[in-house]
Formats: sequence, structure tokens, C-alpha cells
Amino acid sequence: MEEKKLDLNSVIGFILIFGILMFMLWQNKPTEEELKAQEEAKQEQIAAEKKAQEDKGTLVTSTEDFSANGVTDSLQLVNLKNRLGAFAYAATLPSAIVSHTSVETDLFDLKFSNKGGFLSEIRLKKFDDYKEQPVYLIKDNNSAFNINFGTTDNRILNTQDLFFQPTVSKNGDNTVVSMKLKVSENQFLEYRYELKPNEYMMDFTIRSQGLGQVFNSSQAVNLDWKLKTYRGDKSADYENRYTRLTYQHDGGKISKLSPTGSDDDLEEDVTWLSYRQHFFSSILVTDTPFKQVDMTSETLFDSDEDDVLFTKLYTTKIPLELQGGELNAPLKFYFGPTDNKVLNQYGYDLDDSIPFGWGIFGWINRYVFVPLFAFLSGLLPYGVAIIVMTILVRIVMSPVTYKSYVSQAKMKILKPEINEINEKYKDNAMKKQQATMALYSKAGASPMAGCLPGLLQLPVFYALFQFFPSAFDLRHKSFLWADDLSSYDTIAELPFKIPFYGDHVSLFPILASVAIFFYMKMTTGQQVASQPTQEGMPDMGKMMKYMIYFSPIMMLVFFNNYASGLSLYYFISNLITIGIMLVIKNFIIDEDKIHAKIQENKKKPKKENRFQRKMKEMMEQAEQQQRAQNRKK
Repeated sequence: MEEKKLDLNSVIGFILIFGILMFMLWQNKPTEEELKAQEEAKQEQIAAEKKAQEDKGTLVTSTEDFSANGVTDSLQLVNLKNRLGAFAYAATLPSAIVSHTSVETDLFDLKFSNKGGFLSEIRLKKFDDYKEQPVYLIKDNNSAFNINFGTTDNRILNTQDLFFQPTVSKNGDNTVVSMKLKVSENQFLEYRYELKPNEYMMDFTIRSQGLGQVFNSSQAVNLDWKLKTYRGDKSADYENRYTRLTYQHDGGKISKLSPTGSDDDLEEDVTWLSYRQHFFSSILVTDTPFKQVDMTSETLFDSDEDDVLFTKLYTTKIPLELQGGELNAPLKFYFGPTDNKVLNQYGYDLDDSIPFGWGIFGWINRYVFVPLFAFLSGLLPYGVAIIVMTILVRIVMSPVTYKSYVSQAKMKILKPEINEINEKYKDNAMKKQQATMALYSKAGASPMAGCLPGLLQLPVFYALFQFFPSAFDLRHKSFLWADDLSSYDTIAELPFKIPFYGDHVSLFPILASVAIFFYMKMTTGQQVASQPTQEGMPDMGKMMKYMIYFSPIMMLVFFNNYASGLSLYYFISNLITIGIMLVIKNFIIDEDKIHAKIQENKKKPKKENRFQRKMKEMMEQAEQQQRAQNRKK
């Protein structure tokens, strides 16, 4: 983005990049008896914890105060059967209380709720948020997981309202958590979780046993999964731009819901869907594609205030198929960092959920910048790695800078002759165009020669614009005064909020803006001098003068809330570009030699290529038609 080449097309490219950027912008108090019972339960729990420490996964079961302590009389049983039918049995078990089962692994602290059978709490043990508080993906009822189904006795039930019986066991080194919603001891609906050591992905199976005569196969069985994503970055608005529902469908296609406002989609053949909350993701994976998935996404806040708790609400509705009257859906859940290295370990192209950009932009990031930065950051501090990567990128792009500058020098030398042509044929636009093209052809110059190098750099600039906000490795990494290279740096807090700018002052965007200003100031004179005046066309000199101030202001305003690593890159990149252009201007390019070469080229017979001949013929035909029309008049 920082390479503001000095021709019209490069200016347009610069505006497009910023256009993309802008688009992207926008229970009850217990009795004395209960207290005594709780104290006894606590002592039993402590003893159970000590015994469970021998296992890889630590199991702790705790209960909350709840009014229903079991079914004690026949009247209650009758009421339960009237309400729940065959599933009344589950409500008579000791597990029919609001409680949870806690399981600890190397990476997770998990809680499984008896009511509903799903995860009620997920803490990622290795990470903290911007306030140095633990990272929770699920906590305090921000998630809901439910299966809605009909029964043969004409009831509509929801698993989130029913009680599951938990058991924890070991399968080799894996910890297995089984949550069973029972009709009898041998008839049940089971959620089976299998947790593997040091892995963020868990096997999750939904299956039933002996319920062929309980499920109403004529009614849909729907899985509903909802999640409100917790805020995890200093700027909720910035985080929200990269908090997005992404899914894979139709054999590998990647689609996304809008990052702003509300959006929904109904898709077929979905293999995975990701509830991304910037640097962390909750992903549901299936080996057998879901035939149909109904998804929604909604932004939950209007302004970037300190009290914003949630950023997005995601919902998904998936019809499940009965097979022989039973459910059997082997799935997987990923709860962990949106980190390219980690996601690649699990296959399924889960790294496609990271917003590296579409098309060539994503390709450049995945196969160039991601491995390059991983290599450099393995050897150097992260801020230094950004600087070294910037230097390498500018060195690779320096031939493009050189060609662009040579083209500008040629156009500058030809400008007096072009002005003579404009004056000579000021009343005949066709003749003027023909003479101008003939001059360019003889001199071996082209106005497009300066445009193409600038356009070639745009994919690199935009790829980096996507790379830095998505680079998990930059999260909570400091450099100089920046505490976190994945978020904005702050040198001053403002007592008020400026629209589009924010309530703080970031230094790296200021430095990048100053560098852009001097770069454009240094090169605008060359650009204006090389740009021929075209009758009826906008005054490019005036436009360039406006861009000198407009571009730095845009950088200053819109990058104030962006990742400081991105602003650091643009600052260093512009400094290096200024240095490269000074070297090219003062030590490499000799305008006298270029002028002599142009004069030599003019003397040589110039063979026209097919395109030039065709253009010449078309212009001659147009001129003849114009003459014919003038004679008729």
C-alpha cells in the first residue's frame, strides 16, 4: 500500500486498496441443612480430587443448588411422564440436577453440564486476553447446544431441557466423557466426547441406542448450536472485522458470512463450519457432509466502548438423519487458537478459515509470507522479524521500483515533444493521438510501462494487509513501546472519542503517515514533470498535490486502530522505498543517457507489431469516418 507510484493507474490502485480497507471498516441462598450438606460434599470432593490426580485427565464433579432432588412420590412420576413421556426416566435419576462434570487436560479446563449434556465451560489454559484474564470460549451460558426432536407419543422435546447422566473413563491415554439421556438403562441418547492429550480437537459423537420406537421418524431432528463470542482484543470494533462465520461446502469451496451487521445463509453439503472470534475458533467438523445447514451471524454492539462484552452471535441449524430409527453422527469439535500451524495439524483444510485473503492474495500469504515470517520469528524477536521481512520484500520488489522510475524518466524527457504535438494538433484529436503513439513507439517508451510495475505490487501490499491482522504469532508480542503487535499501540489516551480515529493516539501510524508524506512529496515533482498534459483530461498535477496530503491522513486515521505490526511494516517499507529511489535517482539512472538512447531509438526503423498495426488501422478508419461526416456538414 505504501508504494505510491507516480502515474494515474498507480494512484487508482492506491485508492482501490484504501477502498477495500474502508469497506472492511464498519441461586437461591442455601438453608443451614443445605450448607451442612454442601460442606460434607466438599470434603468428599477433595478426597475424590486427590484420588483422580493419578489419571491424565482430572475429574471433579460439583453440584449447584437446585430445587429438584429426585422423584419421591408417584404423583411426581405421573407428572414427569405426562410432560416427558419415555424420557421421564432420566428425570428420576440422581444426575437429574443442575450440576457439571469437570475435566482437565493439558490444554483445557472443561465443564460438562448435566442439563443439556453439552460443554458449559471451555477455558484455554495457555492463553490470556488483553486484560490478562483467562480465555474462555464458553462460559456463563454464552453457548447453547440442542437437539430438537419429536416422539412417537406426539411430544416435541429439546435436549437442552433434559438431564444427562455423566460418566468419565479412559481409552488408553484419551479421556472419554459420556453424557447419556436415558429412557432406560439400555436405551439412551448419548453425547460422547473423546479428548486426546495435547490436542485442541476432540471426537464428538451423537448416537442413540434402543430409541427406534421413541423417535418420530416422520418429524425432523434438528441440531441447533449457538454461540455468543466473547470480546478478546482492546478494540472490539477491530476484533469484530476478523470475527466471522466461515464454512467449507461443495467439496472444498470456502464461504463466509458478513463481518458486519447481520447475515444469514442456507447452504448444502457443508463439511465444517467455524465460529471464529479473531484469534480463537470453535469449529464443528463432519466426515459426512451435512446435507443442509442454516447459518446466521449478528453483530451484538453498536459502538466500540469499554463495556462491550460480546462481539457476535452465531447460530446454526442442522437437520440430522435417522438411520434405522436411530441417530449416529460421528463429528469433531475444534476449540483453540486460529493459528495456521495448529490448524494444519488436523487436516480438513481448516486453515482456510483464517482470513488470509482470496485468490492470489491468500496464495501469497500461505506459501510466501507465512513460512517466511515463521522462519524469521524463530530466529529473531517478532518486531525485528517484521523489519527484516520488510527489507526482504522491498529488495525483491526493487526491480519493479527501478522499471517504474525509468519509465517516469523517459516520459519526463518526452514531455516537451508531446506538448509540441498537442499544440500542433490541438484541433484534431485523432491526429494528436496518432502522433503521440508514433512518438512513444519510436522512442521505446510507453505510459503503461510505469503503470504495470505499480499494479504488480498491489497483490503484495494487499496480502500483507491481510497477513498482519491474522498472524496469531504476533498476539501479545511486544516491540519498543507497542505492548501487543497484533493490536494498536498507545502513547496517549484521549479524554474523548474522535469519529473514525478513536480515543487514543498510536505512534506507529503517525510514523507511517509521515514516511508516506515525504515519499509522495519527493516523487510528486517527478510524476508531474513526466505526465503529459492531455486536453479534456483531469489536471493530474493538481490531483497529485491533493494525494500528498490525502494518503497520509487516511493512513493516520484508519490505521490508528489497526495492528501495530501492520503500521510498523508500512513505516519501514516507506523508509526503504525512499532510500531505494534516492539511490536509483542519484547513482543508477542517468537522464542524459536515457535521452541519448531515446534519440537513437527514434532513428532506427521501428517494426510495428500486430497490435500496433491494428490500432493504427482503426484510428485511420475513424479519421476517415470523421472527415466524411465533416464533408456532409
